[in-house]
Amino acid sequence: MIVDDEPLAIDVLESHLAKIPELELVATAPNAIVASEKLKNNKVDLLFMDIQMPEITGLDFFRSLESPPLVIFTTAYPEYAIEGFELDAIDYLLKPISFDRFQKAVKKAEEYFGYQRDQAIGKPEMEEDFIFVKANQKQIRVSYSDILYIEAFADYVKIYTAEKRIVTLQTMKKMESTLPEDRFCRIHRSFIVGLAHVSAFSGNELEINGVKLPIGKNYKDRFMEYMRSRNIL
Repeated sequence: MIVDDEPLAIDVLESHLAKIPELELVATAPNAIVASEKLKNNKVDLLFMDIQMPEITGLDFFRSLESPPLVIFTTAYPEYAIEGFELDAIDYLLKPISFDRFQKAVKKAEEYFGYQRDQAIGKPEMEEDFIFVKANQKQIRVSYSDILYIEAFADYVKIYTAEKRIVTLQTMKKMESTLPEDRFCRIHRSFIVGLAHVSAFSGNELEINGVKLPIGKNYKDRFMEYMRSRNIL
């Protein structure tokens, strides 16, 4: 659904939508009040929402929704970007919106919606090869194969890949439960490692990408059992 008080802006988005067969436009609305009614009568997976609208802004309207769909904010004002991402927006498009930029935002929505759906129903066979984590006011896709190790950092965790470090608000317990057990192992109260990246280990430490990490005594048995199961010990 498109929510925008500018008819020309709606026309542009409708034209972009028509070029992507996976998307079906179920409704348009010139303001938040009309949008609220149309949401009651239509199943909407994704909102394209303007921010500066009369009476109720797009940000305030989205905050008011009890079970909001995914949202991509569209606006001519870049200063709202941080506030938009704080509402877990999939993306933030600045007008005028090119088709190429629009298509990239839709791709993010498709990936994230698929991830949410699979988590809700529980995937019976195939598992996704990535997770989404929130950092820097956006949802970032991280491939399991890229994760070297994860470090506890107060109420946050730091995810290390070969190219970057991502800091996200999440507990180690929650992160551990999210990751596939056959690919990751908690070796210490402060560290989870990507097992495929372990280059060397001894009784009390291991090495990943030149970094030495401690193996806690309460976690040692599980790590060694994994190594035995791979005929490494």
